[in-house]
Amino acid sequence: MHFLIVTGMSGAGKSRTVATLEDLGYYCVDNLPIALIPQFAEVCFAATERYEKVALVTDVRAGGDFDQLFGSLDSIKAMGCAYSILFLDTETETLIHRYKETRRKHPLMARGVSMPEAIEKEREMLAAVRERADYVVDTTRFSAAALREHLIKIFSEADAGELMQVIVQSFGFKYGIPPEADLVFDVRFLPNPYYEISLREHNGTEKCVHDYVFQDGVAGQLMGHLTGMIDFLLPRYTAEGKASLVICVGCTGGKHRSVAITEALTKHINENGGNATAVHRDYQRG
Repeated sequence: MHFLIVTGMSGAGKSRTVATLEDLGYYCVDNLPIALIPQFAEVCFAATERYEKVALVTDVRAGGDFDQLFGSLDSIKAMGCAYSILFLDTETETLIHRYKETRRKHPLMARGVSMPEAIEKEREMLAAVRERADYVVDTTRFSAAALREHLIKIFSEADAGELMQVIVQSFGFKYGIPPEADLVFDVRFLPNPYYEISLREHNGTEKCVHDYVFQDGVAGQLMGHLTGMIDFLLPRYTAEGKASLVICVGCTGGKHRSVAITEALTKHINENGGNATAVHRDYQRG
């Protein structure tokens, strides 16, 4: 089991960091009081299969003396648990700008305390933690996508593209368009196996239906256009920091044409370095 302590300046990007770590398989706990870290470690040790990688976010919101943090970390080290510290830093001017954008108040601001004063007080409180951090990441000039990519490089052997989960889902228009769809393609113009009595009870995962759908070359042309578009889009969605993409392919009932195209598109994505899963929502209906 490995513990990652995520801390740093308020407004430096801890929430986005947690989202990325969750995509990397970390069990994340935000704003855990420092005094409870050893007790939480004991709970995790009791279920090591579930809590193989744990990220704990603690900062000035948790209150208390940060010198106590080192005592808590010594306690979990004595249990045989490895840990590392990630410290997120940002220049004061950028932090002020971010707080103004979100209209939030710094957690250390009080009556008579300005935001720059609160930020500098926080720096003083966290100085010892920053000094002992294994990773210090300055997010001043990072976009959300750039921060995600940087964290992936640090904490994962996989690249960012491998982390984006692509769901290719077939559906029937008669049952409605899936509300989670990012991209929707209508393939009702393709030859319909439903009107072939011998194929009606089969579905698009079977070779007989696949061959019928692709028989006149139109489906092949469609796949040429679709795969070209998807190959263009996937790296750009990845660069944007998108963690998942739902591509929906629809025909009338969601049993034949859309299923065959979904299977073909999923196969193409996986054969070209993607991480895609085929889902058939309606092919067992009716």
